[in-house]
Amino acid sequence: MVPASRGKTGALFVLIGVGVVVATFVVGVTFASDIGVGAATSPDDGQANLTLVGSQGGGAGLHKYGSVYLLSDDNVSWRLADADSYFDVTALDDGRVIAAFMDSGYTDCGPYTSPCARTGYRIIDPNAEDGPVTVEEWSFPIRTMVNSEIHDVEPTESGEILVADMEYERILAVKDGEVTWQWEASSYYDAPADPTKEDWLHINDVDVIGEDRYLVSVRNANQVLVIERGSGVVDVINEDTDGDGMGEPTLLRHQHNPQWLGEGAILVADSENHRIVELHENESGVWEVAWTVESAEGVDLFWPRDADRLPNGNTLITDSGNQRILEVNRTGSVVWSTKTDYIPYEADRLPVGELVGAPRSDATLTGTPEISDVPVISPLLVAVRASYPLPYWFTEGYFVSIAFGLGAILTGFGLATLDIVNRLHRRRL
Repeated sequence: MVPASRGKTGALFVLIGVGVVVATFVVGVTFASDIGVGAATSPDDGQANLTLVGSQGGGAGLHKYGSVYLLSDDNVSWRLADADSYFDVTALDDGRVIAAFMDSGYTDCGPYTSPCARTGYRIIDPNAEDGPVTVEEWSFPIRTMVNSEIHDVEPTESGEILVADMEYERILAVKDGEVTWQWEASSYYDAPADPTKEDWLHINDVDVIGEDRYLVSVRNANQVLVIERGSGVVDVINEDTDGDGMGEPTLLRHQHNPQWLGEGAILVADSENHRIVELHENESGVWEVAWTVESAEGVDLFWPRDADRLPNGNTLITDSGNQRILEVNRTGSVVWSTKTDYIPYEADRLPVGELVGAPRSDATLTGTPEISDVPVISPLLVAVRASYPLPYWFTEGYFVSIAFGLGAILTGFGLATLDIVNRLHRRRL
């Protein structure tokens, strides 16, 4: 009687688990807010909004189906999908586009086994006769496709290309294919023996903010640095106050793509606080929150990785985890939004791009993040969503529900397997 009972119990567990999983998805889809459906608001001159997008891609590790594309309002004008991942994108004065990328399948692998991945930047001609095409590349081989990519490149007036390198944790200047200058993070931070073997600092952005003066995002330290050529680090936004080598995570937490608004003000995609934040430096030299956006279209931001203040005072946001790009005004109201294929990394509104010295906020929205992490569950959900594009409505509650359902299914299959094994054993006896 026991084996038969175990088999029936297993079948019941499977049915319950399947029911929970199906019901979770039905409820999630049914009650999810609509996102990416904001009306396109063309400028007063009647021309369409042009938004240049670098898409990291999707699938396991988010390193597949990467592309660079141009949106005209909500429509894709052109797209180039010739790399596993694209990241930062910048329109050049001659109409071409420079983009940070990572791609696999190379045979020129230096110290690593072929085939390997390489990272660097590509220059794309979107107006080529046969459609968008890569016309130039600078790259180097990397140990792994995870946390080793070039996430940002920045053209300079001198003709150099600034590169934020996560593999060796440094800032490079490249001209005509040769490195002309570099700043190594080990000159400021305590370095591991080999930074290529761990995700040490995750330096993910560099911007020119003055002559030989650069704004640098050090993600894993929760800090933004101001670096000068010849002098090194001259300012730290979110300084270490407790000796752990990191800034305060309630101010910045694994941020991306800071924008220099002018002396004493930056706009940042505060990624793992799931918000966009503008920080101002007070008279005591302390950086404080002046303006924030934490939700839009009835959906909380999730892992946003870019925010650009536009000349009209609006803010263009790349909400990576929710697979949308949106524009909000000073009060946080959405004036335009679009849903994206796969995971967007960064977006620029053309022709202005990311401005240095864009308008500051008037402090209409202020606040501090409410860290509502559920122990174990929230970090696990972040890790999963950072590796695979889950639906935007998939929060901790849905995660627990799905986990319960899958657990019930596995338990049911386990009991059914034991039942079969016991039946076979009884027959042999």
